[in-house]
Amino acid sequence: MSDGAGKEIEQLIALMAKLPGLGPRSARRAVLTMIKKRRLLLDPLAQAMTEVAATARECVECGNIGTSDLCDICTSPKRDQTILCIVEDVSDLWAMERAQVFSGRYHVLGGVLSALDGIGPDELKLPKLETRVAQGQIKEAILALGATVDGQTTAHYLADRLEPLGITVTTLAQGVPVGGELDYLDDGTISAALRARKSL
Repeated sequence: MSDGAGKEIEQLIALMAKLPGLGPRSARRAVLTMIKKRRLLLDPLAQAMTEVAATARECVECGNIGTSDLCDICTSPKRDQTILCIVEDVSDLWAMERAQVFSGRYHVLGGVLSALDGIGPDELKLPKLETRVAQGQIKEAILALGATVDGQTTAHYLADRLEPLGITVTTLAQGVPVGGELDYLDDGTISAALRARKSL
C-alpha cells in the first residue's frame, strides 16, 4: 500500500520498518523527519551508513564489531588481560561497556545453546574461547549470559569446559534490580535474589 510518497521514499520506509523497535508508523515518522531536516540528519546519516557498510567487520580476537581486524577494546593497553567477560552477542558487550564498570576483555559466543533452535556447541565460538584461555594469560572468566534456561544451560556447559583449564569461572549476580519493588517482580527473580543474598 502506498504512503503517498515516491517509490524510493517508500522503499526507505519499508527498510527502516525492518529495524528492531521500529514498525511501519515509526519508520514513516523517522523518514519524514530526516527528509525535512535533510542537511542536519539525512545527509550525515547516509554518509555514516556508507562508511560503516564499507568498514564494519568482526574483531578476529573477541567477536566485537569495529572498523578494523582488532577492535579498540582488544588493542587497548589499559584493559586487564587477565579477566575475560563472556557474552552471548555484541549487543551484550556494548551494554556492559555502557555501564563503564568492566575493564577487562570480552569474548562474544555468537549465541547460546538451544536444543529447540538446533544450536549446539559447534555453532558457538567455543574453539577460539578455549584457545584464548589455554594461552595462559586469563585468570578469570565471567559468564555474563542471560538468566534464561538456554543462558543458564550455556553457562553450566562453559563452566564444565573452562574450570579444568585452571581458571576461576564466575557469573553475574541475579536478583532484585536497583530501584525494583518486590511486588512487581516475578517468582524466578525473587527466588534468584534470595539464593544470592549477602550480608550488609
